[in-house]
Amino acid sequence: MNNKVFFLVLSGLLCAIGMVVPMFMPKIVLGPMSFTLASHVAVFLAMFISPIMAVAVCIGTTLGFFMTTPFIIALRAASHIVFAFIGAVIVKRNPDIIEKPVSTVLFNIFLALMHAIAEVAVVTPFFLSGSMFNAEQLANGYVMSVLLLVGCGTFVHSCADYFVALFVWKPLSAAIPEIKKLR
Repeated sequence: MNNKVFFLVLSGLLCAIGMVVPMFMPKIVLGPMSFTLASHVAVFLAMFISPIMAVAVCIGTTLGFFMTTPFIIALRAASHIVFAFIGAVIVKRNPDIIEKPVSTVLFNIFLALMHAIAEVAVVTPFFLSGSMFNAEQLANGYVMSVLLLVGCGTFVHSCADYFVALFVWKPLSAAIPEIKKLR
């Protein structure tokens, strides 16, 4: 199969998965924070393949969130472009980073920190303006509602989804060697 066609089909498939996951997977919504099981897996898989695919899949998954979640959560999904693009560039330059246990854990922590910082940056203006937050969340304060709930929650959620994606990536890339050629 032509590499360009394969790239396009795989990107579309990952976008579709990224759109379907928030529609059907269990989710917990706590104010500005939502935890949707495996919601980042398609983004991480695209990130393991290429920067362009990572950005395309982030756009696709963001559309899925705009259709199924409140505006603030969909904007948080849009912020995934930041960590996914940077992560994909790192993987492209150093593909072994996701193959070795110590480097992949450190890489996961780095990505989760970027992910959390980007989502906190998206949520902060909404908190400070008082919009999209209820009285209880505002009363809990910025540290509890934004830094702990969104920031720490995103960090943990990102780390978990990264390892789910890595669990899927290993056999997938072994079964379809063409995937690694797209890097």
